[in-house]
Amino acid sequence: MGKAALAGFLAGKTLTASQIEFVNLIINQLTERGVVEPAALYSSPFTDLTSRGPEALFKPDEVDQLVRVLEGVRATALAARAAGGFPPSGG
Repeated sequence: MGKAALAGFLAGKTLTASQIEFVNLIINQLTERGVVEPAALYSSPFTDLTSRGPEALFKPDEVDQLVRVLEGVRATALAARAAGGFPPSGG
């Protein structure tokens, strides 16, 4: 789910090693939890890479795009849960 959710964000981009690591953290979190709240990008493990969060690694429009992706994943997960597609989250 994580890679598919970020496919549009990644399309056509050449990322630095730090950007790739940040995106991989998002993918890992999506895989483990199903959703990642945008505010989580400003806490560990993301801030273990850079204390300033995604703004230190990405342009403002790219940060906005990441946030939109995460909000879209959350909305999809909530709709699926409401329709009985997912059990309630544990966290």
